[in-house]
Amino acid sequence: MFADLAGLLRRFSELGAVRAFCKPLAENDNSKQQIYLGGNFDVVQMFPFENVEATSNGKDSTYKAKLNFVWVSADKTEQAAGAQLILYPQYPEVRLSGFLRGCKYAPNELLRPIPASQRRFNNGPDGRILFFGITRNGETLAYLAPAESSVAQEFRRRQTESAFSQESVFFNLPLRGRDSKSILLESLAKIRDVGWHPSMRLNKTGEIIPYKARNGGGYTLEALLGIIPNGRSEPDFLGWEMKAYSGDRITLMTPEPDGGMYGERGVKVFVREYGKHTGDDTLYFTGTHRADCRNEKTGLTLAVRGFDSSRKVIEDVGGAVELLDDAGGCAAAWSFAELMIGWNKKHAQAAYVPYESEKEAAPAYRYFSPALLGEGTDFNRYLAALSAGRVIFDPGSKVMKASTEKSTVKARSQFRMSVRHLAALYKKFEPVKF
Repeated sequence: MFADLAGLLRRFSELGAVRAFCKPLAENDNSKQQIYLGGNFDVVQMFPFENVEATSNGKDSTYKAKLNFVWVSADKTEQAAGAQLILYPQYPEVRLSGFLRGCKYAPNELLRPIPASQRRFNNGPDGRILFFGITRNGETLAYLAPAESSVAQEFRRRQTESAFSQESVFFNLPLRGRDSKSILLESLAKIRDVGWHPSMRLNKTGEIIPYKARNGGGYTLEALLGIIPNGRSEPDFLGWEMKAYSGDRITLMTPEPDGGMYGERGVKVFVREYGKHTGDDTLYFTGTHRADCRNEKTGLTLAVRGFDSSRKVIEDVGGAVELLDDAGGCAAAWSFAELMIGWNKKHAQAAYVPYESEKEAAPAYRYFSPALLGEGTDFNRYLAALSAGRVIFDPGSKVMKASTEKSTVKARSQFRMSVRHLAALYKKFEPVKF
């Protein structure tokens, strides 16, 4: 038990949490009926899941996303190996299940189903509060405060005073005494006030090293914010994904296809089939691909299969974004399940920071206010923007020394978007001065 909310949040921070939030539970939130997390896929962005399994079963089709879920107390932790999110795309609806399986110290008694005859709140809020902490390495920390506990009582009192901002069914909690947005904007202001920054990045140990290539605007901003490249697709700064931009187009994701010719035979075979020769013995696969528009250079058409763009819901959990040839053959495909993982990990909260570069001397960058802040997104918004042609596939894959036995390949599958269309991806999107 924790004496107060500050003690709980301090414990979350000690365990590596960079973001915290909570959900008041209702009587029908239990181990049998699962825990209801909301009627929209935007809640999925709050949790770092590890993989997605699509189960096709007519109207009962679901996605199941495994969580690295850890129950927390003042002196111990315990992993719930069976914890997962269950996404019901037809509603849509998200629930948490498997959170007690194999656990000895988890709050089992507090999560048992209440017989209908003993329910006192008509399945409404019963005073229990479920707290979550999200760590940078992808763990979901959890603590359940009993209704009569000092932590739950403090939360309810402060909630009535509007102390916490609400996001879907959750209430955001300040881990460092202030909300993460305020800390982010203060950090960006310090970076702006310095002016020009030499191009740099951080190595794996957090040491600043020079970066000589001319694409260092993003690396430099990350280094200035103390973000160490780690190869994971997690949000960068206190739960915020950082993106620096100097032009109109922003790269949203760079996932490799997991289906079609590309997924089955690899990028080199794909580029040899659909790429174009240049004078330096290089084959390039490039060109803007928009949904339902044939690209004259590649002869391929981008299609979004299994998504109802009018209702903005997934109607086939086995759906995919596909590149189709004129005969309807699938040259490349990105399954919804795999795309959902990439989108979830990068875009819960995003800050787009404008910059300009010094091109005459050594590479250097300076950053400007305002930043464009996006909050509250979900995978359906991404698919809707893709279906509407606002998100485009803009690849840059190539095979070098293509005519030789020593040919090499570079894969770059980019989904990009104009800055002026970014608002379509978020519930809340606005320029914010710093």
